[in-house]
Amino acid sequence: MYDKQSRDLDRSMFFWDTICTVIAFLAAFQVRSLLLPGPQADLYMHLYLLPVFLSCVTGFTSYFGGYASPHVATLKSYAWAVTRSLLLTVGAVLSVTFFLHIQDLSRLLLGLFTLMEFGVLLGVRFFVIRYYRKAMLSGRNRSKVLIVGSRERAKDLTRALRSQTEWGVEVIGYLDLDPASIGQMVDGVPIICSVEGVTQCLKDNVVDEVIIAITRSLLKDAEPIAIACEEEGIPLRFMADVFNVEVARMSLSQAGNIPLLTMEPVAQDDGQLFLKRLFDLAITTICLPLLLPLFAAVALAIRLESPGPVFFVQQRVGLRKHLFPMFKFRSMHQDAEERMKEIEHLNEAEGPIFKMTNDPRVTRVGRFIRKTSIDELPQLINVLRGEMSLVGPRPMSIRDVDLFDKGVQRKRFSVKPGITCIWQISGRSDLPFTKWLELDLEYIENWSFLLDLKILIKTVPAVVRSKGAV
Repeated sequence: MYDKQSRDLDRSMFFWDTICTVIAFLAAFQVRSLLLPGPQADLYMHLYLLPVFLSCVTGFTSYFGGYASPHVATLKSYAWAVTRSLLLTVGAVLSVTFFLHIQDLSRLLLGLFTLMEFGVLLGVRFFVIRYYRKAMLSGRNRSKVLIVGSRERAKDLTRALRSQTEWGVEVIGYLDLDPASIGQMVDGVPIICSVEGVTQCLKDNVVDEVIIAITRSLLKDAEPIAIACEEEGIPLRFMADVFNVEVARMSLSQAGNIPLLTMEPVAQDDGQLFLKRLFDLAITTICLPLLLPLFAAVALAIRLESPGPVFFVQQRVGLRKHLFPMFKFRSMHQDAEERMKEIEHLNEAEGPIFKMTNDPRVTRVGRFIRKTSIDELPQLINVLRGEMSLVGPRPMSIRDVDLFDKGVQRKRFSVKPGITCIWQISGRSDLPFTKWLELDLEYIENWSFLLDLKILIKTVPAVVRSKGAV
């Protein structure tokens, strides 16, 4: 119920943004005609750009926080979001007109539209803030909640609802399993009924929803409460932390008539994931044809120095521990895998990974392509196939994964592996395994599409310096 009100407000803002953008565009055209009474601009030609304006304005405004809740946003933060959105929108429109060789775009019209659009978008948010504050003061959107339970879990829930719910919550009372406790006060909130009296309680009080906050062992007593809520048409919620595990996101789905509660250890925005995949495909599609001459030169050098295949293909552990063939330029002699046992005792790395500064299995060409990270470029094929991403924790071999000694280390398999990650810009092979893992988990916990872009930008100088490459 709480997030529904916020979603409705978001949709209202988006609706009025769209309407106001169209009005601002038409008004700008009329004002331009009044200011320049000579030859008139072609309205229909300019209307073709309206979808570009709409998509850019709403998309960039959303990205910069222009649809953030008025509970956390201010008119100043909204103004900054709208300003950045319009600057990028103008840049995008000018780029489109340049590449499509559109000569008749009125620069005056574009300037007038930008000024008017700033005013109307900020005006929409001004009224949204006023509406929100008025609603909070009046309390008309405040949810009235009955909490099942009166012990620590119920008190924790009450504090959380009061502090974090954007639209306000009024806990009208607690339901206790013990009838003798009725009338007692718990942190200023009364215990108003027991299980036997829940039906009458729901009839006599205005209740927007009931939340069950009792321990797992007492859930058997919740069935009469669920039946009473169903009869009264009142939503019923459960505190889902019944297994004492920390999760990043919970969601409810359905298989036939069976409801399924999903607890995800890593929460990632589906929209940003889709954008990440589009970006991976775009960059890979552009880069692979440009790299073909380099690929050919490296392949020739590898074959001239040592017999064997050009590519080294090894099964790596990917998303959800699915195996996939990872491609690299071969940097070692053909019998490198067989000679592994001979030198494993010379491992210089900590943890379940093998690193050796002067590995005798590495060829001369191999040392160069490793130092410059050219050996990793064929993994763009893995990115194109969807097995890897440009940015993500490095895919590990089956041998290394089998040596993991902590369960939390496997959390890295909750995201798609990548060609580069935070470790790549923080010392690469110079880092101990524990620090490497710590950076991977940091990336997973704080992931965003913007973080991927920052890592990619910082990877270039890290590769040029070749620091930590072996």
